[in-house]
Amino acid sequence: MLRHLRPHSIQARFTLVAGILSLIVLMVIGVGLDLAIRTKIEDGLFQESLRAATYVTGWQAGSTSHLTPKARIDLLQLVDSHGRVLAASPEAASRPFMSTLRPPLYDPVQHRTECSPRSGCVVLTALRIPPLETRVFWQGEPHYVLAGTAQPPLLAEHLLELFIAAGVALIAALATWGTWWTVGRALDPVRAIRARMAEITVTDLSLRVPQPPGCDEIAQLAHTANQTLARLEESATYQRHFASVASHELKNPVAGLQTQLEEALLYPDDVDPRDTIRTSLSTTERLRAIIDDLLSLARVQTVTPAPPEPIDLGALVRDEASARVGDVPVRVRTHGEVKVLGNRIQLIGILSNLLFNAQRHAATIVEVTAAGSDGQAVVTVTDDGDGIAPKDRERVFEPFVRLSDGRRRDPKGNGLGLAISRTAAEVHRGSLRIEDSARGARFVLRLPLMDADRPPARS
Repeated sequence: MLRHLRPHSIQARFTLVAGILSLIVLMVIGVGLDLAIRTKIEDGLFQESLRAATYVTGWQAGSTSHLTPKARIDLLQLVDSHGRVLAASPEAASRPFMSTLRPPLYDPVQHRTECSPRSGCVVLTALRIPPLETRVFWQGEPHYVLAGTAQPPLLAEHLLELFIAAGVALIAALATWGTWWTVGRALDPVRAIRARMAEITVTDLSLRVPQPPGCDEIAQLAHTANQTLARLEESATYQRHFASVASHELKNPVAGLQTQLEEALLYPDDVDPRDTIRTSLSTTERLRAIIDDLLSLARVQTVTPAPPEPIDLGALVRDEASARVGDVPVRVRTHGEVKVLGNRIQLIGILSNLLFNAQRHAATIVEVTAAGSDGQAVVTVTDDGDGIAPKDRERVFEPFVRLSDGRRRDPKGNGLGLAISRTAAEVHRGSLRIEDSARGARFVLRLPLMDADRPPARS
């Protein structure tokens, strides 16, 4: 039930909490202030009444029936032990004895505020006359002086409490409004971010949220959101391009297959069914290869691989090189033990693709090296072919991109091998690129060494 009553707005919640806390704190301060002021006023009156009572003790019996008021202390009475008023100031003459307070001998001065419905409240001091004077004037019978004055209106009419309560309410209201305004100003960038995020759609990821100045949490949130939007836009652009190219690559063999089958149906006497089936199988095989490579690329990008394991990259290079067959030999050189953490299947796939491409384009030999350098395992695959122009060195890693020399040497290829290899290298927090070489193409794979102070491959 209480959860439904709780404000949904952060601004309202903060304001409510701040208002309640400020009211509680100010009420405590107000009560303390009220007690302090009341005590201060009463202490001052008690001091004056004590001085007045001390003066009256010098009065002698029978000298006068009235006492002379001193300063603000206008209520003076001299009473005996039986409560009879023996003398009084003019203001106190019409009153009965003001108090039943009778200080003992060991505590001759006592203060009190006496209240009655008829005469209101009186702040007074009761003073016991010293024994020496009582023996002289009254044969030792105790006598008392009562000195006081009416309680000030500030205390009697509770004006002090009203003023303090009004101040507490005003300050609490100002604190609540200030919290509302401050939190609202702090949340203005969040509202702007939310409004801009509502405008962003999957078809248009070019918008960015407004980033406030400074380095506070909201500015960092906006910066992170913009980085995320940039990655999403890049990913969406890549996916649209990939889908377009994949559709084009799949469209040609599908269209060829459809044409062959239609010819077989339309011209059964002119088309040999066995030739049609043989050609269709070849086309289907190409479609299957393209689809398998597409699934491999998607799997590398999205599917979480098996937990990483320690792998001797030098030994893996030697094993893959020894398994290669073909007219172009592969020469391997390794320098020490090069251990990395990674997925064995994916690393084998990278090396297999690199060696296959190198053998396909090499003239006489392929050279492979594996060594550790600056906390990284570095594998180079170099062929002595025609090489790759600098302008095409990044293009060859894009899906379905095939240079003219590659089409000539491998007409059935689909241009996904290098894209899959680079993605797998990035999954291992490494890199795969083409670097300069004296002759041919030089592919360089870099992966973090297992014992380096770098995070392991993503698991």
